[in-house]
Amino acid sequence: MKRIFVFSFLLLMACATSCSLEKDKKMQHITYQDYIDKIWDFEKHPDSLVFKGNTAVIIDFYSKSCRPCMMLLPIMEKMAEEYEGDLTIYKVNVDKEPALAKAFRVKGLPVVYYIPASGSRIKRQDGLPSEESLRTIIEQELIDKPKQEE
Repeated sequence: MKRIFVFSFLLLMACATSCSLEKDKKMQHITYQDYIDKIWDFEKHPDSLVFKGNTAVIIDFYSKSCRPCMMLLPIMEKMAEEYEGDLTIYKVNVDKEPALAKAFRVKGLPVVYYIPASGSRIKRQDGLPSEESLRTIIEQELIDKPKQEE
């Protein structure tokens, strides 16, 4: 009986996580080729960032089996909604895109990359950022303007 409960719980959690990831339209799941096309063609320009975006970008490398990654998901969803238009959040599933994870030396998860709208630099953060630290990076380093309180 206990095994059935545990199995049912795990199945329910997997479905909830998968459904949340699939329904979210504000965060975009990208592939290796999407990254080359939308953000930076590091194959063509390996030594310099030639940013292709027109808004600040956050790239979240994750796995559905990573608990901290799933803890980060609702925070990223909230940021995507709050900063819509000023910020684009891309999600990279390392299980489906191992070549992209390898290119960015992703070993532990989660790993978050930040690129300001100017494309001037890339910042990397390993581990689970708090909502407050994420908001500080967005407002002070990515979009250079605080979100107005309503």
